[in-house]
Amino acid sequence: MFDDLPSDLERLHTLRVWHAMWLSRIDRKIAAIRKRQAEEERGRLQRPRPPEWIVELGIGTGRPPVRVHAGDCYLAGERRRPVSRDEARRLLAGGLASCDHCRPDARLHILDLGGVVSPRVGVGRSGR
Repeated sequence: MFDDLPSDLERLHTLRVWHAMWLSRIDRKIAAIRKRQAEEERGRLQRPRPPEWIVELGIGTGRPPVRVHAGDCYLAGERRRPVSRDEARRLLAGGLASCDHCRPDARLHILDLGGVVSPRVGVGRSGR
């Protein structure tokens, strides 16, 4: 049997207080972590959904639209506003540039704008 504890009552009480202090600290840390995780989960659940489509805005008076992006595109920049699917299609059909990364023109099935075929359209994996 493991009996490596002190044999006198005073030292046993000291060890008990010391361990109780550590258990209390550990319990407080566990409670703090659980609270933080619950707050993060609430934040995730309450976070608004990103817009489906966004328009990158230019600099200057009136901030004219510059480029259409999908809502999840990381190249959209800081100056932007959400738009509906119909407005994104209208802007692209009206000649506004499409992001080369997220390709909203392809996602919205607007492939032939003004007789100019997008350079990526028709290029398959084989390069034809």
